[in-house]
Amino acid sequence: MNRTDLRCLDLALARDGMSAGELTTAARLSPAATTTAIDRLERAGFVTRTRDAANRRRVLVTATDAARAAEREVYGPVGEAGMRALQEYSARQLAVLTDFLETARRVQEEQADRLKELRARR
Repeated sequence: MNRTDLRCLDLALARDGMSAGELTTAARLSPAATTTAIDRLERAGFVTRTRDAANRRRVLVTATDAARAAEREVYGPVGEAGMRALQEYSARQLAVLTDFLETARRVQEEQADRLKELRARR
């Protein structure tokens, strides 16, 4: 699996069943690239494809129990270590950290939007 596959898996893990088209949009991939990633994830046992009962033309991509177990194995200890580390800070210090992170994210999003606009003008 490559980075694209992992990004698609992360998106599939975040939602309980998403259409291949939604995955294409969320991952910012072409439909062909999305299909290739889904194929690899399916062969690895991390996602399943099913037809949407309400719209038979629509294919739903769903993370498997194996994917969820792998997610817990990889990220569970990271989350636990992070929680232990955060306990070292006071409520006031955490508020400052949260404000900083929210500000930094907003600045990054604004700059990403600026670059998209710049690219669209070219």
